[in-house]
Amino acid sequence: MNLKVCSLFSGSSGNSTYIGTEKTHILVDAGVSMKSIVTGLKQFDVDGRDLKGILVTHEHSDHISSVGAISRKFNVPIYANEQTWQAMESRLGRIDAGNRRVFYNDMDFYIQDINVQPYQIPHDAADPVCFSFYYKNKKISITTDLGHTNNKIIKNVMDSDLVILEANHDEEMLKAGPYPSYLKKRILGRKGHLSNEDTGRALLEMIKGKVTHVLLAHLSKENNYPQLAYQTVVDILKSNGVRAGKDIQIDLTYRDRASNFYHIG
Repeated sequence: MNLKVCSLFSGSSGNSTYIGTEKTHILVDAGVSMKSIVTGLKQFDVDGRDLKGILVTHEHSDHISSVGAISRKFNVPIYANEQTWQAMESRLGRIDAGNRRVFYNDMDFYIQDINVQPYQIPHDAADPVCFSFYYKNKKISITTDLGHTNNKIIKNVMDSDLVILEANHDEEMLKAGPYPSYLKKRILGRKGHLSNEDTGRALLEMIKGKVTHVLLAHLSKENNYPQLAYQTVVDILKSNGVRAGKDIQIDLTYRDRASNFYHIG
């Protein structure tokens, strides 16, 4: 019996991640079209009617654009904290009262046999969170859309078997790129997004626990390249005596397609 994970889509154009066991299937965010998500799920024989919940990290459109539609079509509960509900509810359309579920940060809860732990992160949203998922003795964490890491985040993540971790941008590409100055300032700020270098340094702390697999996520289309993100992280680890491919496995997520499908067990 395994804990399963696949990044269906990851990036500023839309985000959605599948987490599952043999009997439980959930989504973290639904920021691309319902059709795209349903098609993505079919790759590993999961139907929309199988979903037991959609967990929402925060209310930005690249995380919620089809949350309401999926909930209505397949009668799926939506889980978010109260401030996120207040920020997004008017944009979701009609939601059945029974599918409006509220969780509290730092208080774990269950969706069938998956234990979910939400914890607050620094991002420019109402009350953004990341999640860790537990099944038997296995743990997966999703840590994206944060301007910086801190001791609490590192502590929550470092005992995970697999981490989906943001590597949003290359700082020099962002600074030299076409974005307006206010947007550059936002992305580089303490409530923006992690750079490739930030991610490499954060990983050095996380792997002091039992982290053995990392998926680099939420890469910017305009301010990053997959190979650049990968190589920057690998070089930082290497300079600190950590060997990618031996001490830790590093993989990528994608804007327009699913990542590899992982069975953690």
